[in-house]
Amino acid sequence: MEIKDIRRARVRQIIDRDFGGKDADFAARVDKQPSYISRLFTDKAEHLRNIGEKMARDFEKRCGLEPGSLDRPLSEGDLKSAAISGAATPRIQPSVAMSDIQPWDEDTPLDDDEVYVPFLREVELAAGSGRFAIEENEGAKLRFFKTDLRRNNVQFVNAKCVLVSGNSMLPVLRDGATVGINVGKNSLSDIVDGDMYAIAHHGQLRVKQLYRLPSGIRLRSFNRDEHPDEDYTFADIQDQQISILGHVFWWGMFAR
Repeated sequence: MEIKDIRRARVRQIIDRDFGGKDADFAARVDKQPSYISRLFTDKAEHLRNIGEKMARDFEKRCGLEPGSLDRPLSEGDLKSAAISGAATPRIQPSVAMSDIQPWDEDTPLDDDEVYVPFLREVELAAGSGRFAIEENEGAKLRFFKTDLRRNNVQFVNAKCVLVSGNSMLPVLRDGATVGINVGKNSLSDIVDGDMYAIAHHGQLRVKQLYRLPSGIRLRSFNRDEHPDEDYTFADIQDQQISILGHVFWWGMFAR
């Protein structure tokens, strides 16, 4: 589930729990017009408004919540509660009807509406050198539906997968989570502040929230207690060989 959908569901919970389900009362608390709040939950995709980083922190402050509260992933209990109360937004489904799971391997032919998405991995350039490069892992791939990629505006050839390493993106992404990235969005001008991106840093593969700064970029982890913000100037970006691999459009991981 994307961070924008998590924030939207968390705001819906707050409105139902603390404001009796009245959007207008919540709007008054956060100093917004009721019509502005209603667009957070509209069924019309062209009118739907997202909750960005700055707005999320402002909502938390005005409602007396801890910073980052709106970014906490939804538990199974949250989703069930949302389904009962009607708090879930049109974009967040508390349950998904799935067809029978069928095993497959590299010899299983693709369906007409499927495409293979390869993984990217770190590869040591020379044994013991400490230098790495990022390349496709020919032996690892996932199947995606073409319709899902189209829905996320991802061209098939631009879809790649990477594995998250470490605890810097907790609680949203755990160590070993799989992330789908759109390598067609890999320039500084493509950055949407607060969105997640896979980046290459001295050949190391990292997944971070990115922000544009007048002097360069900021890398942010969700686990900011252990991993503070990292600011890099344009000169640093060149010196440290930092490049954007792609924008995160999907992620998944097994429950623990």
